[in-house]
Amino acid sequence: MRAVRYHEYGGPEVLRLEDVAVPEPGSGQVLIEVEAIGANAIDAALRSGNTPWDRPLPAALTGDVVGRISKLGPDAPPGVAVGQRVAALAEDAFAEYAVSDFVVPIPDDADAGEASMMSMTAPLALRLLEAGRIPAGGTILIHSAAGTIGHLAVQLARFFDPKTIIGTASSAARLDFIRSIGADAAVNLTDENWPDQVRAVAPDGVDTILDAVGGKVFDQGMELLNPLGTMVTYGAISGELPTVPASSLFGLKSVTGVGIVGWRTIRPAEARADVAEVVRRWQAGDLRPVVDTTYPLAEVARLHETLDARKNLGRLIAIP
Repeated sequence: MRAVRYHEYGGPEVLRLEDVAVPEPGSGQVLIEVEAIGANAIDAALRSGNTPWDRPLPAALTGDVVGRISKLGPDAPPGVAVGQRVAALAEDAFAEYAVSDFVVPIPDDADAGEASMMSMTAPLALRLLEAGRIPAGGTILIHSAAGTIGHLAVQLARFFDPKTIIGTASSAARLDFIRSIGADAAVNLTDENWPDQVRAVAPDGVDTILDAVGGKVFDQGMELLNPLGTMVTYGAISGELPTVPASSLFGLKSVTGVGIVGWRTIRPAEARADVAEVVRRWQAGDLRPVVDTTYPLAEVARLHETLDARKNLGRLIAIP
């Protein structure tokens, strides 16, 4: 089968489409014949190298795949069958076949690009909001709000009854997009005075922040938090992991980290309930996953150029 690999760290040009063996599903896994792949922003950082999570080379790209189960491994998850259409998070996703141990049934007539967000990104967005303990009538700040996870979090945040939803992004088009999907205000994160812009919108402070940027942005966010406010960290696309001095918590502020794999491991029933909830909202039309652009798998370098430029509104998709 064809699969994407990179043998050195660098720009999108290091990505190669290679012929590799079709993987065998291990215990608790299924093999999926892939029809669409949703890209994750973190993979652009991993591909570039010099991150806290650099992968051994040669490396593959993660992602959320949609396709049909073609083979069951030993002790496959209950309720799955060969031929069933599913979405799944895969470690080696940019390929014609992928294996996974956590799959979400998908209707046969559902859009594949939208469906790719039901296995990991939409449930993660919901879990971030739950972890953020948003008070009714409170203010939430969502960084990278035009991206795959962020644009879903903006929409789902409305169901927590906040007074104000603020999203950040890095271009005028992205700011317009954030407003169009329900944010009350949008702030350009590339402006040096972006924290002051947030304060202008929320003079009483911010109660919850969802942050996957890390570094200086995380530190600035901690200063924006109200007493009893919650910072939710779930990544560091800046390449700088957050550090939290104890003194920054003395104002009764909290920091919590969220990872979808860990959540599925320690709370599998609740993780599946999150999936069921976002699928329900998607099918009811209350959650609108947005696909920006679809690329052939052979043009994965172009897809990563868009990720690097941070131009996408919603998700980027590859088709084998």
